[in-house]
Amino acid sequence: MAADAITLIEQDHRALEALFDQVTAGKGDRVALIQQITDRLTAHARAEETEVYPAIVQARPGEDEEVEHAEHEHYEAEHLLRKARNLTASPHFDEAFEAFVAAVGHHVEEEEQQILPALRDAVDTERLKQLGTAFEQARAQLLGADAAGSGSVGDLEQATKTELYEMAKDAEIPGRSTMTKDELAEALRDNR
Repeated sequence: MAADAITLIEQDHRALEALFDQVTAGKGDRVALIQQITDRLTAHARAEETEVYPAIVQARPGEDEEVEHAEHEHYEAEHLLRKARNLTASPHFDEAFEAFVAAVGHHVEEEEQQILPALRDAVDTERLKQLGTAFEQARAQLLGADAAGSGSVGDLEQATKTELYEMAKDAEIPGRSTMTKDELAEALRDNR
């Protein structure tokens, strides 16, 4: 049974918050975690904007200002994340990352208290499931995974950049932090 859009969006929020906690606690490779956050946040935001937000405006035309505000918050968060990403090796990283996390926290709170309840009130259960499927497929496509959401990293062409980076890290491939997705895949193929 397909999950509804609200459940999937809230699950994404929790997954991102867990990644934020890892960065804040200094657990794991900061560069890889920031890349994973970037990939997930971008895919999440674009999937909401293309699949979910239009349905809210269509079902409840009075919500268009709230949706526009949410979209603005997406771009603000992405800007703050770029700033933090550019400071990963700087003593100013923690401050920049904290500003990013605060902006996302504000957005998530507004979305979960205002926008998602408006969606739940505006459409029936079947429509929520349809939106969930559309959201999941858009997000998976943006992440580079197959639309079925398998997330398998066995096929290098289907893996996300973050997955490829983690495989390159495990394989101890030098220079991986500066490689593009294609370069990571090529280095991994050459390493086999």
